[in-house]
Amino acid sequence: MGLVIVGAGPCGAALAVALSRAGLAVTLVEASAGSGRTFRGEALMPSGLEALERLGLLPLPQGVPQRALTGWRVAVNGRNLFALHEPLEGPAGQPCTLVSQQAWLDALLRPDHRPVGLTLLAGTAVADLLRGPSGRVEGVVLADGRQLMADLVVGCDGRGSLLRRRAGVALQGQERPIDVLWFRFSAAADPLPDGGFTTLVGPGGLASLFIGAEGRVHLGWAIAPGAATPQLNHQAWMEQLALQSPPDLASWLARNSSQLGEPVRFSVQVGMAERWWQPGLLLLGDAAHPMSPVRAQGINMALRDAAIAAETLLNPTAKLPLSGDALDGALAAIEAARRPEVELLQELQAEELQRGALLESQPWLRQLLAMAAPLVGSAVGTHWRRQQQQLRHGIASLAPRR
Repeated sequence: MGLVIVGAGPCGAALAVALSRAGLAVTLVEASAGSGRTFRGEALMPSGLEALERLGLLPLPQGVPQRALTGWRVAVNGRNLFALHEPLEGPAGQPCTLVSQQAWLDALLRPDHRPVGLTLLAGTAVADLLRGPSGRVEGVVLADGRQLMADLVVGCDGRGSLLRRRAGVALQGQERPIDVLWFRFSAAADPLPDGGFTTLVGPGGLASLFIGAEGRVHLGWAIAPGAATPQLNHQAWMEQLALQSPPDLASWLARNSSQLGEPVRFSVQVGMAERWWQPGLLLLGDAAHPMSPVRAQGINMALRDAAIAAETLLNPTAKLPLSGDALDGALAAIEAARRPEVELLQELQAEELQRGALLESQPWLRQLLAMAAPLVGSAVGTHWRRQQQQLRHGIASLAPRR
């Protein structure tokens, strides 16, 4: 069976490597010439690490920057509400792990590490789908006019998926719950006083800081969709953030304001493709279900999609290579296995965003919570820990390997 996979992000690259290692001929098409992008999720939850293990992609290649997250802190109106250590499940659990996605993709697709059956076409855009007389997808048309024939085309080309649009598949429940202003501090910035993931809620809205896999501090600031980007200098940005930060973080912000980079705006899109497949075509990752950035579900759900797709397409109990109705049945099975988890996690992400929005919009509630933090913080943290379990692990382990 020959496959064309469009999009060399985590889902497409992981699936391409897994299938080609198993002996299938795979052409991986990526419009960008390199893997560098402004926004690439770094946080691998236990669910994503489980998927990498099932795909045979652990341990991560040597030299790929990575670090275990140390914990989570939430502060309201400048007062610490709670702080929890990783792993949230206790010493026997698996911590959330930050990994440089760009470095991982570069290592995964290095020419000298690529499986023999994997062909990478980087810097090559896809223009359309190829369909046969029956309407079945039989390949893709590249922007330069070349045609690539395939038994199966897999669209892993992101939230704005060209293949989804060319297939006429609607994106249901399409929402823009927030926009995010994304900042990075220079490498010269001091280490954060708390090496974990800190969320701040206050008069200036909702913001989060963390140290990325490569050691640089990242800052995400949520704003209303369509609202104008505030025109502030570095000092003014940090003064606003310091007003809702605990003293240790406020002091850090004052010392490092000159190390703040310019914000890049990211419009969050959430939705679900009405159907993930057509005869000869399968949509996975953000192409099938754009995710909110809450708790880094995009990369984790995409890897779990890839793991289930690989094991379903390589099922040794099936007559291989799959084709025709048998292949279509496998595509339907992949969607049936993955859709319930993604739907639930999108709901959980929305609930977490709603809780943040409630605090942001109700000054009296923020003040009450901040004043009562010494009394109620531990209980709130325990409740929050329980709420995170499905966002960390998914709703079930991946299907057992046959």
